[in-house]
Amino acid sequence: MINQAIAQLSHFWVVLNIGGIGRTIFRSVRCVAFMVFLAILGAKCHAQSTTVNGLVRDSSGAAIARAHVFLRSGAFEVHTSTNEEGRFSFFNIPLRPGSVEVTADGFVTSQHSWEKGQPPSRLEFTLQLAAQKEQVVVSAARTEVALSDTPGSTILLSHLDLTATPALRVDDVLRQVPGFSLFRQSGSRTANASAQGVSLRGLGGSAASRAVVLADGIPLVDPFGGWVYWARVPRVALSSVEVLRGGESNLYGSSALGGIVQLLTRQPEAPALSLEASYGNERTPALSVWTGRRVRKWDYSLASELFHTDGFVIVPDSVRGSIDTAANAEDATVYARVGHTLGSRGNIFVRGNFYTEFRNNGTPIQTNDTRIGEGAAGMDKQISDADSFTMRIYGDVESYNQRFSAIAIDRNSETLTDLQHVPEQVVGGAAQWTHVLGKSQTLIGGLPNRGRNGGGRQRTLGIFGEDIFHHANWTFMLAARVDDWRNFSGSLVTFPISAPPIATLYPTRTDLALSPRLSILRSINQHLSFTASMYRAFRAPTLNELYRTFRVGNVLTSNNAFLNPERLTGAEAGLNITAWQRKLDFRGTFFWSDIVNPVANVTLASTPNLIMRTKQNLGRTRSRGIEMDTVLRPANNVQIAGGYSYTAATVISYPGNPGGINFVGLEPGSCSASPGASLAGDLMMTKTSCL
Repeated sequence: MINQAIAQLSHFWVVLNIGGIGRTIFRSVRCVAFMVFLAILGAKCHAQSTTVNGLVRDSSGAAIARAHVFLRSGAFEVHTSTNEEGRFSFFNIPLRPGSVEVTADGFVTSQHSWEKGQPPSRLEFTLQLAAQKEQVVVSAARTEVALSDTPGSTILLSHLDLTATPALRVDDVLRQVPGFSLFRQSGSRTANASAQGVSLRGLGGSAASRAVVLADGIPLVDPFGGWVYWARVPRVALSSVEVLRGGESNLYGSSALGGIVQLLTRQPEAPALSLEASYGNERTPALSVWTGRRVRKWDYSLASELFHTDGFVIVPDSVRGSIDTAANAEDATVYARVGHTLGSRGNIFVRGNFYTEFRNNGTPIQTNDTRIGEGAAGMDKQISDADSFTMRIYGDVESYNQRFSAIAIDRNSETLTDLQHVPEQVVGGAAQWTHVLGKSQTLIGGLPNRGRNGGGRQRTLGIFGEDIFHHANWTFMLAARVDDWRNFSGSLVTFPISAPPIATLYPTRTDLALSPRLSILRSINQHLSFTASMYRAFRAPTLNELYRTFRVGNVLTSNNAFLNPERLTGAEAGLNITAWQRKLDFRGTFFWSDIVNPVANVTLASTPNLIMRTKQNLGRTRSRGIEMDTVLRPANNVQIAGGYSYTAATVISYPGNPGGINFVGLEPGSCSASPGASLAGDLMMTKTSCL
């Protein structure tokens, strides 16, 4: 069209020139020709793009605000959200085949496509309410399994559950899971790091966790002490949390005596920002923020969490002395992740995390601080319809410092007794292959490995296999794992104030653990199923228990480099009930577990000025109890949840000090209840505990 116009104008100039009109007419005609050319070119360019407007409503005709709208036109992609009237607009859209997709929480995704180059200028979408979705977990079998098909006691806290919980830290969120507790009752905002070990089903007893804590499949438990720095993962960065109660060393190795806690972080699908801030007494501000976006095949996310408190004096007024100061604390974390999609069936990612904290523990001398830097990378790839591959590699560098003192009886003076510096390094990785055999069987195999260095070295090599088999109304899960670990280069170097250093070297030790598990699920009908499991699990002693001596006040606890692993044998049985089109879910479980060689602190001598203790393997303990969890969803935006657990922990044998307290038969039963209700994202929750 443009070429034809130019040709016609050129011809017109020739005619006029032949007629003798002259140079003036030539210039005028040339100017007109140029302006006409620009007008035609502008019309042509304008015709190559267009504007798309739209409206999003529900089935009743009400506008849906903040719905996500994705437009694709050829290689061009753009995203927006609907306004309060449910409207959206896109400008300068190229004329290519494409589609518009609309998503909103609680509704079925809707899409409109066009094959020719001209997209419709106006679109209207009517979204239908989504039916109750089948919830899926990954921790129970290291692959995606429907929550109703897991033959064990499994809890899933969704993103809605997390945002509706008025808790400021991840460990506070987990307290709504019956049976979950830390070594001490205090939360991670105020408790010393060494008091943040995880206990499930009453299997605690020391600072080291009796449960494995993971963040996106990567260990979060401190490699030296076995406790958890919960603030390393900002709370608003979480998408969901899975809690699997019961021995799981068959898949996760050491420390999975009580179960698994898996933190899963958010993966951005569209530009988003979440921010929570609070302020409390004793000058206690807190901030948690997450942001992320996706650009074609790349996704980016960044999160941070900051906390500070001036604290308060923890000693009662009646015995308080001049050295007693406020126990204050502050911490900060930064988390960043970059991901890339591999075609339509895979992805890779790298992430980094830095965490720092400082605590004043109530006197000028007694302080501790920690710095942790982490780097990790991973890949999830669907190789074919039947095969998939997963890989994780990670490394941690940590510095832990703590000072201890001896306090005078009148609490008016203190003396430095111990200044500890623990450098730690961790390198680990895991690879997993999954193969689907037909429609009824899945095979999983993996090679998780880990090396730690901190006061000594610990190398762990593991290999596991799992077979998930479905037949008629039966589901069988058979898994086993072999772990080989080696403790070597163990040492304790003491620097007395007025004497040369004293070095204690410990011998190399190796051990082997076999952890099998058999789980069965029998579906009676679509509403009722029964489960049963038998398993063995273990926990290897931590480097802290093997090589570190510490002092709290006038209590001195020495290390024991000759500790043996804790070994658990357990069984459980339960039932699952669903009703009213999955609006009601109930899970009940009875469990029994015995631990041989539990590690505990034993008092060796006691005087008014000094109490001496050491860590030892002691006899056998037994935990029995029941767990019940219920979720009721009477409407799409209403959820009522409740849980109850009762645990009877009994000391079966205790070869302690002759003439000391006999704990055999001691039965410190415990129970906890966590009822709660959520309405349109708001949660009201209470929790009671009894001992």
